[in-house]
Amino acid sequence: MSGTLIFLVILAALVVFIIAIYNRLIALKNRFKNGFAQIDVQLQRRHDLVPNLVETARAYMTHERETLTQVTEARNQAVNARQAAKANPDNASAMGALGKAESMLSGSLANFFALSENYPDLKANQTMSQLMEELTSTENRIGFARQAFNDAVMEYNTYREQFPNNFIAGLFGSFKYAELLQIETPEARRAPSVSF
Repeated sequence: MSGTLIFLVILAALVVFIIAIYNRLIALKNRFKNGFAQIDVQLQRRHDLVPNLVETARAYMTHERETLTQVTEARNQAVNARQAAKANPDNASAMGALGKAESMLSGSLANFFALSENYPDLKANQTMSQLMEELTSTENRIGFARQAFNDAVMEYNTYREQFPNNFIAGLFGSFKYAELLQIETPEARRAPSVSF
């Protein structure tokens, strides 16, 4: 009788241990998904600002149609990548595609800002100045949100890969490796310099 009782106590402790690991995995996964939701808000704001920037600059930068088109196309690709990542933030390929698309957008915006320096009337435009200030603020918010997201992903991945958590994660199958949101190019890592 006491052997059965000991077995049941050990079995109950094992079940509680598995439940605790599972619940911690769920909490960490939800934390990094919430972190991505915060990035998504800031990326949406960035993506909404870009068409306004392009439209404001269009009248001044008549000879720079290619640059304006490039910014618009990069923005559209970033919006599509953001939507795909938003639908499934634990999809590594969607997160990688988002990082690449945002890198392209950052590079296009850097070219745009460099060319806008050649247009004094554009630099003096109050609307343009305000949009640039909002974009700079948004870039900072994106950076902070991305850092918080990457920290949450790192904590999730570390916990998921530790022994015996890796067995529990594999047993349930829904705890895949989560990808960090990274900017691909060194140029894109630098915030655009704005001087009006």
